[in-house]
Amino acid sequence: MLYVWLFLFSSMSTTSSSLESLAVSQSIQDGKNETLVSAGGITELGFFSPGNSARRYLGIWYINVSPFTVIWVANRNTPLENNSGVLKLNQKGILVLLNGTNNIIWSSPSRSSNTVNDPIARLLDSGNFVMRNGGETNEESVLWQSFDYPGDTHMPEMNLGWNLETGVERYIASWKSDEDPAEGEYVLKVDRRGYPQIMKFKGTEIKSRAGSWNGLSLVGNPIPARGTSARFVFNEKEVYFSYSLIDDGLEFFVYTLTPSGTGQSWFWTTETRTRQVISSGEQDQCENYAFCGANSVCIYDGNYPICECLRGYVPKSLDQWNISIWQNGCVPRDKSNCTNRYTDGFWKYTHMKLPDTSSSWFDATMNLDECKKLCIKNCSCTACANLDVRDEGSGCLLWFNNLVDMRNFSQWGQDFYIRLPASELDHAGHGNITIKIVAITVGVIIFGLVTCAYIFVRKNPGIARKIYSRHYKIKQKIEDFEFQTFDFPVIANATENFSTKNKLGEGGFGPVYKGILTDGQELAVKRLSENSGQGLEEFKNEVALIAKLQHRNLVKLLGCCLEGEEKMLIYEYMANKSLDFFVFDEAKRKLLDWPTRFKIISGIARGLLYLHQDSRLRIIHRDLKTSNILLDTNLDPKIADFGLARSFLGDQVEGKTHRVAGTYGYMPPEYAARGHFSVKSDVFSYGVIVLEIVSGKKNREFSDPENNNNLLGHAWRLWTEERGLELLDELIGQQCLPSEVTRCIQVGLLCVQQRSKDRPDMSSVVLMLNGEKLLPKPKVPGFYIESDVKIETNSSSEDHTLFSVNELSITMIDAR
Repeated sequence: MLYVWLFLFSSMSTTSSSLESLAVSQSIQDGKNETLVSAGGITELGFFSPGNSARRYLGIWYINVSPFTVIWVANRNTPLENNSGVLKLNQKGILVLLNGTNNIIWSSPSRSSNTVNDPIARLLDSGNFVMRNGGETNEESVLWQSFDYPGDTHMPEMNLGWNLETGVERYIASWKSDEDPAEGEYVLKVDRRGYPQIMKFKGTEIKSRAGSWNGLSLVGNPIPARGTSARFVFNEKEVYFSYSLIDDGLEFFVYTLTPSGTGQSWFWTTETRTRQVISSGEQDQCENYAFCGANSVCIYDGNYPICECLRGYVPKSLDQWNISIWQNGCVPRDKSNCTNRYTDGFWKYTHMKLPDTSSSWFDATMNLDECKKLCIKNCSCTACANLDVRDEGSGCLLWFNNLVDMRNFSQWGQDFYIRLPASELDHAGHGNITIKIVAITVGVIIFGLVTCAYIFVRKNPGIARKIYSRHYKIKQKIEDFEFQTFDFPVIANATENFSTKNKLGEGGFGPVYKGILTDGQELAVKRLSENSGQGLEEFKNEVALIAKLQHRNLVKLLGCCLEGEEKMLIYEYMANKSLDFFVFDEAKRKLLDWPTRFKIISGIARGLLYLHQDSRLRIIHRDLKTSNILLDTNLDPKIADFGLARSFLGDQVEGKTHRVAGTYGYMPPEYAARGHFSVKSDVFSYGVIVLEIVSGKKNREFSDPENNNNLLGHAWRLWTEERGLELLDELIGQQCLPSEVTRCIQVGLLCVQQRSKDRPDMSSVVLMLNGEKLLPKPKVPGFYIESDVKIETNSSSEDHTLFSVNELSITMIDAR
């Protein structure tokens, strides 16, 4: 292997900010010497010790600038503790930093997709440390660059944001302290929720917001920095903010995020090498995120901040507001019921910092009039503005519900329009005549529509009844339940317009997405697909059955969205997705030790017991499977997806359907063949899940090569041969109680017995799992051979054809 060795020797000097420049003792690359010392006399790469620290770091700093200014650190989280280090560049284009004992303490990420030929590393005038293929200068030849992995400093030509093709996020993070360059608490980054904007975080808490781009500047920093030209790029491949120097007399201009979280801008001129400070930290309290709470404006008069409610809003807590406690913000004076929305208008604010855009909606092609009309059509829309303020303005930004983190500037900023009911506009003395004209016009239109509708109903009573039944009855039924309804734009923005990167999975109902609301609440959004085998009835069914169910092992339904053709169910978000993501994954299975698996087995049993016995109705799930068991942050199980569930009243114990629905591999014989279902149907599905959790293998995909058995058949054979423990997942090893594992296998086999009357109910299952009494001996399981078979029972002879299909919820409709 031919290497380029770049030796950087670091002496443990006790002097403050002791430095050694990069020295190349040997550089072999086709006979050429490549020296990485400095870049045009501006920047330099080498070892340094910050302040009085004895630790050594590989970094980049400015030459001959006072005070000493480091702009990038390679090994910021892993310092050199001894007095030497070696930087090695190999022919794969990977930089490796070794300590005195030849241990790797830092390396540059590689681009495995590139063919690397004679890589060369250079420190550019910009301060960017770049590795390229064979000295090529085009962008495609870049193997790695320090600008993709910034430290605490944003420099000219450095992109702050995302490369959407490679997934690389460029952000700046503060040092822990002046003597420790490790990543600190504060981060400045581009937040991609809604319309992208720059935010500063302390951990997960938003501290301040520079805001979104309006064509000229960031809405939170409308005053352009001296001698610079900013730009914002947002397309399918990337989203980032950067700036360039346009003043020839300005040698450099940088922004640094300090350990205390304040931002400092520095510059140098050609006349002096002394660092000049333009700004240090936030200018006033109005820069603190949401300082005035929701729906209010922060105004700084030069001495102290003042908060004012937006027009049409009043303080949420008047007593606190009067003593300058503003955090609770403001609420609408009159809660709109949206019945007179077409008489609403807009109140214009000027010189504004626009609100937080993380849950906004945007369109670059619309004009302001179209934007306002679109806002009026949506009951949840509260404000709008131009996306781009250049020329006469273009594009559309819409906000929904609360408006957060606004301030008023004396001369900068942009126009902002809040939506108000006619009463508020009339009170303000603006637009009276227009409103009256609009009201009369709308009244005439409504009268005409009502007349047409009446004539249509008289002539087509059958069609009218169907329309009423299909839409208004379901709407009324949903409104009868005490849970929240969400507007479509709110959910669309929370899921980033149902982005594929937010997709959690897909079942028979349709795709499921992760969403984040403006207040940070995480959601799981199940969206009914147009091509779904399930439909409106399943949607209504799930709402009706689960809306008032409360149990720690059932997923919580937060609300729904029913707007036009869109039908969505909104659930609490489960951070660990579903059980099948863990139990059948080679890597994730390792996280499921035996105590965790037993906890999941027991939790599912308690959830089913609640459904079958302790809830208001006796509910049969009918589609219980590993993908419908969700796991929270503690890996506690929650049963989900009640679209196929059915409820029994009184003493009813069994039902029959011509519409067989469920998932092969989990369906019991009596249901798949004859449509008979009962609580014992769920017991069978539960038994399959138990055996899958114990073994780490999927019933339908497992095949015993000797006997052509699926998982149930394999478990039954091992049990009858008294080798039941061989079913246990080999990854668990000895870290379990054999008696507990054996008990679970036996319970699983009891639950999957061929005849439904032989299976225990869930109350017995819960006792079996947690007791020590001897259990009954299981009988032959149902559906344990993958090929087509004829299964004989004591009572009858039935043909069962087993289908080889993927594990989706299915619906078969028989002719009636």
